[in-house]
Amino acid sequence: MTVVHVVLPGDIDDPASPSGGNGYDRRACHELAARGWTVREHPVPGGWPHPGPGERAALAGVLAALPDGAAVLLDGLVASTVPEVLAPHARRLRLVVLVHLPREDEVEGRALAAATAVVSTSEWTRRRLLDRYRLAADRVRVAPPGVDAAPVTAGSPEGTRLLCVAAVTPLKGHDVLAGALTRVADLPWTCDLVGPLTRDPDFVARLRRQLADTGLAGRVRLAGPLTGADVAAAYAAADLLVLPSRRETYGMVVTEALARGVPVLASDTGGLPRTLGRSPDGDRPGLLVPPADPAALAGALRRWLTDPDLRDRLRRAARQRRDTLTGWAVTGDRLAAALKEATAA
Repeated sequence: MTVVHVVLPGDIDDPASPSGGNGYDRRACHELAARGWTVREHPVPGGWPHPGPGERAALAGVLAALPDGAAVLLDGLVASTVPEVLAPHARRLRLVVLVHLPREDEVEGRALAAATAVVSTSEWTRRRLLDRYRLAADRVRVAPPGVDAAPVTAGSPEGTRLLCVAAVTPLKGHDVLAGALTRVADLPWTCDLVGPLTRDPDFVARLRRQLADTGLAGRVRLAGPLTGADVAAAYAAADLLVLPSRRETYGMVVTEALARGVPVLASDTGGLPRTLGRSPDGDRPGLLVPPADPAALAGALRRWLTDPDLRDRLRRAARQRRDTLTGWAVTGDRLAAALKEATAA
């Protein structure tokens, strides 16, 4: 069996810090093992993507201990910030960097230049990397996330149960969502915000004040991180997933919602339009609005909440789109192919 060493953020399995990247990495390890790879995990603790000397030394120690010619899959959260750690091993090891969210800076450019190959998690990310850096196109592969099958959510007739699944940070746009909800406060709705509250405590505090000052604190619940059956129950209770991100490379929560036939209201940014996709009939299973635009987001919410025909149409499209989603087996096949090419290079 072929051996692959996987370098992961130290919080890979921390239930208090779930993320799309961590979820992807865990499934990637599982899928590679299912294909006959011997997967040896190397979680590197620390404050990635802002490592201190200790974290850098720990990663350097991991790489130095690997045998010549070893295949190494590194999460981009770790690898993209430490080119000086990767460079000494660029010729000795087969380094493959998995990029979830491109940093688009000179440091990342040098890190990716040291890699044998790069795997991005979306077509949008691959295009950004090729546009930003001098990388050979045949060195940059794509392995989009998969999604597990799930029961269809019935949804309530009025569509009033809103859900946002994302770490509560400025990047995910919860302040934009709060501004939009203020504009539709005259309508009936509730909104659950599911995701870690510890990534940016100052932002969370400002968001709580914003909700309190606008009288929405009783209608918007900050549920914190949920995993497993708890997050599945949150999707099952939802009528509409709202993802107001300022930037998003893929948006795994979009396909998690679509797998349940739940329509999506998302920002028209990054890889989100492609992830949302269309039904076989050509209909979007949701709505797209400009990022960082509370008025546009509020307008879309008002349409959803007041137009039964729109809700029916989007729910029908979401259930049709559900049948076109790919599972994690496809992701595993693409990752395995990229690693085999890197090993043979």
